[in-house]
Amino acid sequence: MLDRLSTRQIMAGMTMVCLGLLGFGLYLQHVVGLEPCPMCIVQRYAMVLIAVVAAVAAATPGRRSQLALSLLVAVLGIFGAFVAARQSWLQWYPPEIATCGRDLYGMIESFPLQRAIPMIFKGSGDCTAIDWTFLGGTIANWAFLWFAAMTLVALCLSWRSLRRAR
Repeated sequence: MLDRLSTRQIMAGMTMVCLGLLGFGLYLQHVVGLEPCPMCIVQRYAMVLIAVVAAVAAATPGRRSQLALSLLVAVLGIFGAFVAARQSWLQWYPPEIATCGRDLYGMIESFPLQRAIPMIFKGSGDCTAIDWTFLGGTIANWAFLWFAAMTLVALCLSWRSLRRAR
């Protein structure tokens, strides 16, 4: 199926998937009330970076630039998958003492504002907590699957680009 679509179309689709996943994460946070943990925030950053790089790849002609951008998406996907896998492992085998972060009010009360603001963006939820599941998978499990899928697609696009260059 990937052969029928251009690299630019696939990257545009990947951008839309990333934006949809980020939107769902914001829905879970602001409507459902789930607090993201520091690892969730790192996964969001990875997803935002993948969306930006994929959008640039969708708008950029040329095989060399698309090859480089596809490889960058793959690297970012591997990073996001690693963080999601680590969080999944922590959820399956929680440590005796959770050290993922402090709660929002504790940070504001304990630290001056210039130190509290960066800490807020680190997340305040517990990385080992399982607050939401779908088909038996946690948010971290699903994030791992999405990151892995995007990595595989990006690697297939890179392979296709290399093969066509010959």
